[in-house]
Order: sequence, then structure tokens, then C-alpha cells
Amino acid sequence: MGDPKRQRKKFSTPSHPWQKERIEEEKKILKEYGLRRKYEVWKMDSLLKKFLHRAKTIIGERTSQSEIEKKQLLQRLYMLGLLKKDSKVEDVLNLRLKNILERRLQTLVCKKQLAKTMRQARQFITHEHVAVGSRKITTPSYLVSIEEEPKIRMVHSISLANEVKEQKAEAK
Repeated sequence: MGDPKRQRKKFSTPSHPWQKERIEEEKKILKEYGLRRKYEVWKMDSLLKKFLHRAKTIIGERTSQSEIEKKQLLQRLYMLGLLKKDSKVEDVLNLRLKNILERRLQTLVCKKQLAKTMRQARQFITHEHVAVGSRKITTPSYLVSIEEEPKIRMVHSISLANEVKEQKAEAK
């Protein structure tokens, strides 16, 4: 089979380790969104930076390929619920970290009042008590699309066992 693929970091760390303002801001975000470690903030921030960089390059170019990329970027951000349907590329530059953190599964479970706190929402997700549609998601940082948002529900082990039995019966 060969060697396993080398896992790469999905985020970049801050350029300077000791900046009091940045550290305080990260602490507030950790507390507000119930995150466990700062690299979760950095991961979402890196995702935001990718969107911003892509938007800036698209704005600067005037080719047919850049038009295709512009449509793809706007469609992806619309599907993630970060932009409205009729947004322009310039609107991407107004996105902030909190916009992305609001689309995480952990945050949406808490906002839908399936959990009392962000930490409880995180626990439910990691312990496989939350499903999006028919799939159990165990990653609190999963970005929920606008199509999947109404499908977020709690899963109980008894009802899940019944669903599996019903699926097996339908397959036969």
C-alpha cells in the first residue's frame, strides 16, 4: 500500500508569539465559542485568510478564468452561509473571523438550543449524539452549509439502532 500520506498543518501560527492584544482577543474568542485550543482559532483564521487572498487576486485579474473563479468563490461562500446570494467579490473582504465561527457545528448546536452551553454542544458532537441529516458528525469544527442547517438533530443510540435495522431491511 505504501507509506501513509504525511499530514500537513491546516493553519499558520501567529508571526509573533507574545502580543498581548492578540492573546487577549484569542482568549475572548475561546471562551465565547467554547473552543479547546488556540489552534482552532488559528485554523479558522487561516481559512478566512485563504478566502480573502483568493478574493484579492480575483479582483486584480480580468480574465475569463478569474470570472469562473469568482463565481465559484461566491457560490462556495453562499453555500457556507457566509455571504448572501447577490453578493459581490468585494463583500468577501468584509468577512471576519466571527462570521466563520458562527457557521461551526458546535455553535449551531448551541444556537438551536440542543445544548445548554458551547462546551456541552462540543461534548454531544464528540460523543456522537449529533447528526446532520443521516450522518453522525464527530467534529465540532465542521462548517455547516445552509442546506444542512435545518437537518441538525440529536441522535439517541436506541433510535439510531432502529434506523440501522430499517436500512438493512430496506436493502434486502
